[in-house]
Amino acid sequence: MKGALELSARQADALQIQAFPLKIIPDCERVLKEPTMSEGLDRIDYRILRLLQGDGRMANAEIAERAGTSAATCHRRIQRLFAEGFVRAVRALIDPARVGRGTLVFVGVVLDRSTPESFSEFEAAVRAIPVLLDCHLVAGDFDYMLKIRVSDMADFNRLHSATLIGLPGVRQTRTFFVMKEVIDNAPLDL
Repeated sequence: MKGALELSARQADALQIQAFPLKIIPDCERVLKEPTMSEGLDRIDYRILRLLQGDGRMANAEIAERAGTSAATCHRRIQRLFAEGFVRAVRALIDPARVGRGTLVFVGVVLDRSTPESFSEFEAAVRAIPVLLDCHLVAGDFDYMLKIRVSDMADFNRLHSATLIGLPGVRQTRTFFVMKEVIDNAPLDL
């Protein structure tokens, strides 16, 4: 009786495969490259977004031709993408070294308190720093991560002593000077 209830390992494996077929998981690279359709966007919208992201100065006629649509339709779609906030702005990418801002610095900031008021005060104050490129509230060892462009280390030292350590609620900062910019401001993979 005992033998009748027991299955061999091979039989058990065969039953499991039939009951729970293996799912092939595509490689991560392909999954990441496939656009996920946001509500209200189709493939033509994604083509337009990719083209605008690659060259914001591209003429409407060229975008329309590359996206496979008429110029009038393309213009309406671009206007809708702006109006609905999919495209926030079109800007020129300036070479930082050519305008005296060749040194890139990241600064991790720890605040003395983690309250909504201390976050608000800090965020209001950093908005007034002209050389600040990005400010992100982050999880981990820091409360905020700042991305700053200055002319050189001495310029950063002046900013740090005159401004950064005096920001509201700052308990500690940790500075990371960028040695080499491998990828900076890459376009979104749409």
